[in-house]
Amino acid sequence: MAQQVVSGAVTQCSFGSAPSSLSVLPIHGVLSKSPCANIMDNVPMLNIMPFGNCTSILNPVVASATAAAQGVLTPMPCVPVTPAPWATGSANVNIGGLPALNNGSKCLCSWGGEISVTNAGQVGVNIS
Repeated sequence: MAQQVVSGAVTQCSFGSAPSSLSVLPIHGVLSKSPCANIMDNVPMLNIMPFGNCTSILNPVVASATAAAQGVLTPMPCVPVTPAPWATGSANVNIGGLPALNNGSKCLCSWGGEISVTNAGQVGVNIS
């Protein structure tokens, strides 16, 4: 069963070295004292925070550092670049007029990483 994602949910990027926390402004509504997320809560450094170090060679900073290290992959600090909304949100629940973010949703980083929700931040609150 899908779970509604709220502020404080744990997220992970496939190219990141550490998990991060989703930050949601309390403009869409609140569930169990936590702001609810929708598919447009994808803004880097506002909603989606860094994931430690980035290991994607598609990231220009990683590519440059790797070239300087004579081809040895050199992870660099993560700065997420997420130009598109989360996909897919809830088919049945809207938050702020848009599909609610659920724990099966994914967000893509321009550097090739797939960001997923590893903990929705809710206990026992399910949505479809």
